[in-house]
Amino acid sequence: MAAVRGLLLFFAVLQLGSCSAVATQTLQVQNSSENPQAYALFDASGEQLSYSAMLEKALSADIILFGELHNNAIAHWLQHELARSIASADTTALTIGMEMFEADQQLLLDEYLAGIISGRSFENEARLWSNYHTDYKPLVMFAKASGIPLAATNIPRRYASLVYQQGLEGLESLSEEARLWIAPLPVKVDLELPGYARIFEMAHGHGGENLPKAQAIKDATMAHRILLSLEENSGRHLHLNGAYHSDFFEGIYWYLRHYGFSGRIVTITTAEENAPDIFNNAHENKANIILQVNSRMTKTH
Repeated sequence: MAAVRGLLLFFAVLQLGSCSAVATQTLQVQNSSENPQAYALFDASGEQLSYSAMLEKALSADIILFGELHNNAIAHWLQHELARSIASADTTALTIGMEMFEADQQLLLDEYLAGIISGRSFENEARLWSNYHTDYKPLVMFAKASGIPLAATNIPRRYASLVYQQGLEGLESLSEEARLWIAPLPVKVDLELPGYARIFEMAHGHGGENLPKAQAIKDATMAHRILLSLEENSGRHLHLNGAYHSDFFEGIYWYLRHYGFSGRIVTITTAEENAPDIFNNAHENKANIILQVNSRMTKTH
């Protein structure tokens, strides 16, 4: 009988040790670098931020430039969440501007938001980006349901193509009506800005000097349209654009200042990293807020 009790005690100790080993192994997995994290937020110096801290920074600004990677689901989701949070946390009127709509589409956009035309008519005529339904439609529907104005800020692509082909001089041939959809002429372009200088270097022999000018006319037009929207709808402006349009406080940001805007601007950029919770020093001072997304995150297109 004592032998049986001893055998039972042996198996109990063995089982306890096995459970302890499993618990230790589970803890190690949870604490390992292989424990996936979707994203992390940082300030310009690399200090990690909470979502509420990002919201607080956004609420302190007159203009928020949210630079995205166009196929990044996390960036689009956070844009939507930030818009909802700003709208619910503050009584200041909100306007949402979008690079994804060209300036000459503003009337169409306004008619859709006002319920004058149907969603089908809007989508058939609006020259939508291929990822509109997955990445931008949820935010458009939120704005429509909430009565938030949307600003179509981008230059019509035919005019950006004109600059690529003929330089800024090509815009001089446009009618007065056509010039309503672009930044005021003449447009100053500082080709010594690092962003435009890199474009010129990469494009050497493939459009040369005109490629950074085509980029600049987009940036200038978006800045101009943002300022027009602030005049029409006083309050706060949340703008969605490719990160390269506002990184390192160039692009849209530079033109906002060039046009004399002295209010508070907060920039957000998006970058993909294998370990998003570890700040990549290459992004230091790239924006006021750096969104690092797991590089394995599923692309939307």
